[in-house]
Amino acid sequence: MAEQPRGLVIAAPGSGSGKTLVTLGLLRALSRTGIRVSPAKAGPDYIDPRFHEAASGEACFNLDPWAMRPELLRQLAAARGGLFIAEGVMGLFDGAESGAGSTADLSANLGLPVVLVMDVQRQAQTVAALVEGIARHRSDCQVAGIIFNRVGSPRHEAIVRKAVTPTGIPVLGCIANDRNLEVPSRHLGLVQASEHPEIEAFINHAAGLVEGAVDLQTFADMAQPVSAAPVAEGLEPLGQRIAIARDQAFAFEYRHIIESWRAAGVEIVPFSPLENEGPDTAADAVFLPGGYPELHAGRLAGNAIFLDGVRSAAARGALIYGECGGYMVLGERLIDAEGNSHAMAGLLDVVTSFANRKLHLGYRVFSHASPLPFAPNLRGHEFHYSTLVHQGGDMHLFIAHDAVGRELVPMGMQRANVMGSYAHIIDMAAP
Repeated sequence: MAEQPRGLVIAAPGSGSGKTLVTLGLLRALSRTGIRVSPAKAGPDYIDPRFHEAASGEACFNLDPWAMRPELLRQLAAARGGLFIAEGVMGLFDGAESGAGSTADLSANLGLPVVLVMDVQRQAQTVAALVEGIARHRSDCQVAGIIFNRVGSPRHEAIVRKAVTPTGIPVLGCIANDRNLEVPSRHLGLVQASEHPEIEAFINHAAGLVEGAVDLQTFADMAQPVSAAPVAEGLEPLGQRIAIARDQAFAFEYRHIIESWRAAGVEIVPFSPLENEGPDTAADAVFLPGGYPELHAGRLAGNAIFLDGVRSAAARGALIYGECGGYMVLGERLIDAEGNSHAMAGLLDVVTSFANRKLHLGYRVFSHASPLPFAPNLRGHEFHYSTLVHQGGDMHLFIAHDAVGRELVPMGMQRANVMGSYAHIIDMAAP
């Protein structure tokens, strides 16, 4: 009988506290002790999970308490093996505009304790008031331990340890401030793990800091069992043989969706548009996920085998679906940051521009009546800086609302069997 997984949630009072780097260090350090660690990332994040995988050697799944049905959330958590470590998103209680979908909601839904990563580089005794308030804020979210990050000196460590003693919450470790733990960033967040020039050295450095500062055994002992969950119905697959674009320009796919398709007997056939590969000619569906096509627009425009392959798939009746970056490539043209216009697949009457930047960000509820085989009501998110500078007469794909129910302009376009939008779909909506 398989061992029941045990889990913890890594959280912080706010973004920028260092929880991702601490999580990477914990994953690698615990792995070195022989413990099997299974990572997860809260919220709609594509970058951190790939770093988690590099640190742990295990697949990382997203767990989104706003966009996922509770039964899917519990099913994905229960399927993890060994010590399950879920990194939170933003601050512990931060979620959508309504407040729903926070890391605290994830902790409460799964019944897992929280280890709080706190940046104390500009604090001393005040940290005790923050710990006290956070620990008392929600009775269904247990703060089991603290890791202080960016500690300035042994004296500073002694001060913050003493300050929180009255709270009764144990300090698991104090990590020194280290300027070498910086990850390059770009417009959508961190550079992808596959692009980091010295990722192994970077992760090993984080692990070394954690090993020297954190009580790993006490940390692991705080984990609580993850309860089994009933099987949740997944999103219907796009086809029975799906060609999926997968490289540094098309890297933003949700693993839980792809794995649910595999479990349903679907054959997944990856191909690389950047290497001028076309989709498998026997595929009955082609999926172009999001990513960074705007950084490779000139190269993609010159890759005739790729573009002609997608056009041929559409002509023979395969279902073609693009999300965000994939949607941009299905359009007529893509304008890069310097204002250069590049011809794309031309399957949708859309022109997008990264020269005209505007942040579009937030959770979304979608409804549709298209040939897309997904359920008619869906949940997901939107996160992009590029803008639509031309939108022709194709049918809209989605009716969209934001996280609190405000109706937005219709999203995406549909032309026969070709569909795409800026949406990233995560799950079907709960009834």
